Amino acid sequence: MSLLGRSLRAAVCALVVLCGSLAAVATAEAEASCHPQGRALRYVVAFDKGTSEAEARAAVADGCGSTTVYYPQIAVAVATSADRDFAELVRPAAAFSAQAERLAVQRANGTSPARSAPARAELEPTDPAKVPSADRTGEQWDMRAIGADRAHAIEPGSPDVVVGVLDSGVDPAHPDLANALDPGKSAGCLTGAPDRNWAATTSAHGTHVAGVIAAADDGKGVTGVAPGVRIASVKVIDDRGYADPEAAVCGLMWAVSQGMAVTNSSYFVDPWSLSCAHDDERGVVNEVMARAVEYATSAGTLNVAAATNEAAELVPSPRSGARRQAEGCQALPAGLRDVVAVSSVSEERVKAGYSSYGLGVIDVTAPGGEAGQCVLSTVPGGYAPLCGTSMAAPHVAGVAALLASKHPGYSARQLRRTLDAQATPIACPADYDLTGDGSQDAYCTGYAGFNGFYGHGMVDALAAVAPRRTGANPAR
Repeated sequence: MSLLGRSLRAAVCALVVLCGSLAAVATAEAEASCHPQGRALRYVVAFDKGTSEAEARAAVADGCGSTTVYYPQIAVAVATSADRDFAELVRPAAAFSAQAERLAVQRANGTSPARSAPARAELEPTDPAKVPSADRTGEQWDMRAIGADRAHAIEPGSPDVVVGVLDSGVDPAHPDLANALDPGKSAGCLTGAPDRNWAATTSAHGTHVAGVIAAADDGKGVTGVAPGVRIASVKVIDDRGYADPEAAVCGLMWAVSQGMAVTNSSYFVDPWSLSCAHDDERGVVNEVMARAVEYATSAGTLNVAAATNEAAELVPSPRSGARRQAEGCQALPAGLRDVVAVSSVSEERVKAGYSSYGLGVIDVTAPGGEAGQCVLSTVPGGYAPLCGTSMAAPHVAGVAALLASKHPGYSARQLRRTLDAQATPIACPADYDLTGDGSQDAYCTGYAGFNGFYGHGMVDALAAVAPRRTGANPAR
């Protein structure tokens, strides 16, 4: 080797040693500035739109965290960190941890996680041979209320249409759901990144919701609104009943990636049921949820959500990038403007006492039931009645699936406009005193065609498959 070659080689080697030393020093300095507290917590992180994955991962690492997944379409990351200052270190991005929020509340209240959120019992595996086979459709007052029983004969729904059940998981062995369930499009989202852990484990909730949408029309058990469509189990509610923002974002992004026409969200994002106070942390959650919903809508996925069972008057949540409003309660995801928010009515077509409401938030209403007249649907091992806006929302998701079957080229916004236009208006009640104590239990604002209790009115499955003529009154 020439003298020049040896000199260049020596210089390169010296540079490599120097760079290695500098990297080691930088790593040591970063580690020294981190403050691990023993338990790694999950965070959802909102970056400026347009941030590349490399930039996002570097920012998370600089903040003493590790990236679980990055969704570049919406510039949102899910990260874990054991550093108590991660949310500050990762700036200028904005980070929030539902796990950290719950731990802080538990410490403030002097409770342990075990005492404040006891683990639920595991569900018994369903034996299809032991599921009762009696026809119980005569008990489904809810289906008759929206004309779904007559819609089936015209259009049961297309297997090309997939509805994402963003919930606690679906029982894959239930005979009324087994043929509708698409395991390949199902996913677990509890970590914020999709995996294969999508089945129900401790809660019957997701199985009940799935049955309202697509239980088989086979002369046994119950029948869903759209028994011909397929469903995907997207698990966003964990075994303690929490739906954290990272799971909800993952669920929406997974639904888009799988080409789902409709998703149903019968949950509220934890750690709060409603955001009636306003601070930066709630702003982060609103921002990431708004971005995910806006992206899903633009990609062709219609999102339907329960209005919550808090009996609260809701105001719309802001769009992504918008400033938060000063007053009012905001439900996520139901309060987001691109979501079809659903209130609940009883068999008498009156807003259920538990149902939240709000002019400009509620789009349509559907049967959710009241005590003694709940909605019968599938649960692991058989059938059971449940009440709530959680039951009302899947009726609407089912009707949206019928519309998507009838009009395969419709965008998410076209589906929504059609749902609204075909709904049967319900006027505000003259007297809403459910308790009989002489005072109004809630105040309905608006007019017959659009109000805070019922939105545009009762969703109509029959109109979705056989649109009525303008001005005609549907037979009930």
